[in-house]
Formats: sequence, C-alpha cells, structure tokens
Amino acid sequence: MSDRDISFIFDLDGTLVDSVYQHVAAWHQALQALGIELAVWRIHRRVGMSGGLFTEILLREIGREFTPALVDELQTRHAEAYSGMAKWVRPLPGAILLLEHLTRERIPWAIATSGKLSSAKYSLQTLGVAASTVVITRDNVRRAKPDPDLFVTAASHLGSDIESAVIVGDSVWDMLAARRARGLGVGLLSGGYGQDELERAGAIRVYEDPADLLRHIDEIGGRA
Repeated sequence: MSDRDISFIFDLDGTLVDSVYQHVAAWHQALQALGIELAVWRIHRRVGMSGGLFTEILLREIGREFTPALVDELQTRHAEAYSGMAKWVRPLPGAILLLEHLTRERIPWAIATSGKLSSAKYSLQTLGVAASTVVITRDNVRRAKPDPDLFVTAASHLGSDIESAVIVGDSVWDMLAARRARGLGVGLLSGGYGQDELERAGAIRVYEDPADLLRHIDEIGGRA
C-alpha cells in the first residue's frame, strides 16, 4: 500500500470528541425514566453500537422483554437527554489539528458514526467540520457497528479502497467493524477501553488520543 492510497475514517464519539460519558449519562437517564435499572458500567461497555442493537442487547441481558415500541421510546428519550448535555462536549486534544493535518496533506478523510445526525450535529459543530466533509451516520446505512456498513459507505463516498483505509475508533465495536470491513483498525484510549481490549478486537496500533496519534502519524502512513 502506498501513502497515496491511504484514507482515514474516524469514529466520532470518544474518538474526535469527548462525549462518551455524556452518552452514557443520557442512556442511563432514558432507562431510568422507563423504570429500567441498569448499572452505568454496563451501559458504557455497549456505547459505540447502533442505538437499536444497543438497547436490545441491554434489555436482553437484564431479562426485560423488548418490543420495537420500547426500543424506539428509549432512543427518543436518549436523544432528548443528550441534547441537554451536548453543550458540554468538546473536541478531544489534538482532534482539530489532526484533521487539519490530513486536509493540508491532501489525505482524504471522513467521519462515520453510529449516532444519528440529530445527535451527531452537536459534535460536528464543535469540531468545525465543513459542509463538504464526508459524514456517514446511522441514518445512511442499514446496519451500524459492529457491522461494517458505516466504514464501507464512508470509503465509497471518498472514492477510496476500504482495504487501504485507516479506521480510527475508541471502542471494540469500531475495531470489530474495521476488521469486518477489511480496513486497518487504529484504536484510541480516549473512549475508556483498554489497550489489550482494542488490540484483541483487531487494532494494529493503539494511541492515547488524537494528539498522540498525530505525534505518531508517520507510523500509519499519514503523510503526503
């Protein structure tokens, strides 16, 4: 693979913006509003999946019967709760500089998130993402992570080969989806998962956050 072939596809929450724990709190609030008691750590372990799969798995784990109506209600309540917390979301250290570096070096990049645009828009605004940026959300694909659809669709919109894409994420669901897409998974610790977990899920490299990734960008071919 030559440097010229490389593109970058980024997850959003926990990868470019510091929003994982706002999402955890919003899910916890949504669950409690419907009388569903669930430990916060269990919620965190599933963040990064599609919202529908996330809620189905959590409800199944606690033995609660789920229906499409219940799943829809939880997702609606989560979106409402998160919208009230989104003002606290900030870019992770180095995120904007990393994206500026890739743009300056004319290396194609995109954002692919399991969240819907209605929630992702807050994070995209704080990153200052241009309207011309390729952004793929849950609204654009049939299945979200751990299925590979988001990343494959992002590569297609970039006009890039998915097998030459560096897919950057903070969760095991990102790494599993990258592996299934046949891209190169790079993990960040900024979402709360450990290095061993990310590597076992398929990460070829693991860095602390976007700033650390930028400092080591040559290791994964991020140069002109």
